Amino acid sequence: MNPAPSVILFTVFSGFGFGFLAFLGLGLVQPAGWAAFALWGIGYAAAVGGLIASTAHLGNPQRALRAFTQWRTSWLSREGWAAVTTLFLLAPVALSDWLGLGWPRQIGWAGAVMCAVTVFTTSMIYTQLRTVPRWNHPVTPALFLGFAATGGAVMAGEPRVAVVFCVILLVVLIAAFRIGDRRFAEVGATLGTATGLGAIGSVTVFEQAHTAGNYLMREMIFVVGRKHAERLRVLALLFSTLVPAALLVLGPGRLWVVGLAVASHLLGALAARWLFFAEAEHVVGLYYGKR
Repeated sequence: MNPAPSVILFTVFSGFGFGFLAFLGLGLVQPAGWAAFALWGIGYAAAVGGLIASTAHLGNPQRALRAFTQWRTSWLSREGWAAVTTLFLLAPVALSDWLGLGWPRQIGWAGAVMCAVTVFTTSMIYTQLRTVPRWNHPVTPALFLGFAATGGAVMAGEPRVAVVFCVILLVVLIAAFRIGDRRFAEVGATLGTATGLGAIGSVTVFEQAHTAGNYLMREMIFVVGRKHAERLRVLALLFSTLVPAALLVLGPGRLWVVGLAVASHLLGALAARWLFFAEAEHVVGLYYGKR
């Protein structure tokens, strides 16, 4: 699929933001005063900024609020409700940390759970699509949750916790690449199954359906060079997991080290998420003989 920058920014930064908010809500990071204002502000800015970025890919962004009405059937709508609920739940905890009010943190625990729920609903927007076999498997939600938890742990600057999540994300990311590579073949989708004519013989494309490009060909059909994809995979694995873990272990407690670790993780996350979309093969490509 054609990777839209707005969707990449949305999934990377909203996941990072909600992951860090979960650590703040659980009290694993307990800043006070203006430090609390800054850290909670970073979490909220990343989460909300990511959500806002997602509207840039809509045909009519002004109608985004209508998505909230479809929660019975749409994972996008459920994500919206989960995100709003999470941000409101965590607001009193953020205020308490900033002003030193000493309010109970139990609501922060609930907010942390809702952070995970929000990220899960985001992942299900893609996991549910049977038309994109590379996404349609259980590792996809684990990948989204892994990036959120790892980003939050790295931002929290806790070396031991960050290393654990970096290792988990490394394993999940490798699994996502390997499973994704064979998913299209596993589902057995062909031009014959796409047209329903496979029972009467071998189906081939005689002539393209269009003399020029169309929306489906622009959005759903995108081919990444194998060498280019392999390089990006290595970069994604290194910068999202190994480099941040090494930085936090070698320079614990230093603000500039945490900053470098976060920057490295986000760079790797952006590369991985670009591949997530760019390598996704939509079955509609079969109609055009592109698979």
